[in-house]
Amino acid sequence: MTTDFRRYPDLASRDLAGSVVSADDELFAPRQSLLVPGPAVAVDAFGHSGKVYDGWETRRRREPGQDGAVVRLGVPGVVHGVVVDTAFFRGNYPPFVSVEAVSVEGYPRPKALADLEWTTLVPRTACAGDQENLYPVTSDRRWTHLRLTLHPDGGVARFRVHGEARPDPRHLVGTVDLLALENGGRLLETSDAFYSSPANLILPGRARTMGEGWENARRRGAGNDWALFALAARGEPVLLEVDTSYFVGNAPGQVRVSAADTESGALDEPGSWWDLLPVVPVLADTPHRFVVPSRRPATHLRVDVYPDGGLSRLRCWGELPTGEREQLERRFEESLPSGHRAFPVQSAAPLVSPALGLGPA
Repeated sequence: MTTDFRRYPDLASRDLAGSVVSADDELFAPRQSLLVPGPAVAVDAFGHSGKVYDGWETRRRREPGQDGAVVRLGVPGVVHGVVVDTAFFRGNYPPFVSVEAVSVEGYPRPKALADLEWTTLVPRTACAGDQENLYPVTSDRRWTHLRLTLHPDGGVARFRVHGEARPDPRHLVGTVDLLALENGGRLLETSDAFYSSPANLILPGRARTMGEGWENARRRGAGNDWALFALAARGEPVLLEVDTSYFVGNAPGQVRVSAADTESGALDEPGSWWDLLPVVPVLADTPHRFVVPSRRPATHLRVDVYPDGGLSRLRCWGELPTGEREQLERRFEESLPSGHRAFPVQSAAPLVSPALGLGPA
């Protein structure tokens, strides 16, 4: 079904440092609103340019052409689908949209991106107003930037890019967080996400509120709540962080973290799992760190909370064995599109003249 791709994370989200690096026009509403986490809200106000919208809106075109915005993904990856949400845009939404992609290394400026050869992910397709428009993508290549084009103009509230993170393995050196979304970790399944999803546990940085973590409903029956993750790569965990910050009266009483290696057995076989952290009590509103007693390769991680309760972050620090790193590098290279371009990092000119004795020698 077309909605399946939304089980993958939004690679363009501001939570992952995604950014709208350029737009042809944003007279009515700013382009950066496209990537704000959470749904758009209705704004009952008028500004100098007209009605205020929570989204991106261009002026009415009076000449041929179309308006576009270029998005740098917070985490490059393989795109499985995009959502063009036109919430509250009822008489001013674009009747058609298209989406293109490009893959680059380095930090090119918008003008340099405009001159590249872009690959079409979603051809010019009809778009409806005041709703989420879902467009599946079949490309298996890794992309760093997407261009959303409005035909010819109009407003879009949110732009979501759902896919699998595919970071450059050259950046995964030393001890890394094998579970982090920005490194390629991903939530696969959970027992309950009533208030908020355990996908929040692997976002960058520390949670700033309880709402930025995972909170399940109060359990009234037997059992306990849990979440299952795929690690970024087959690595060896060495340190765990279980953070209950901001969960003051609704933290778990106990927590357990276990791991499995799909090269040794299937995930549905109980014998495939072993404890990285046995059942231990945890405190409310506290980051906890636990050293993993023995090193062993793992591909998946499961956290169990007893009987229920919320966590703000979960980290699994570890290392990639040489053989696993080589496999990761091959997979990365195979996913690059033929037009992949590397932009060299250029040195900046001195801000102050060296002749004055104030700048770099």
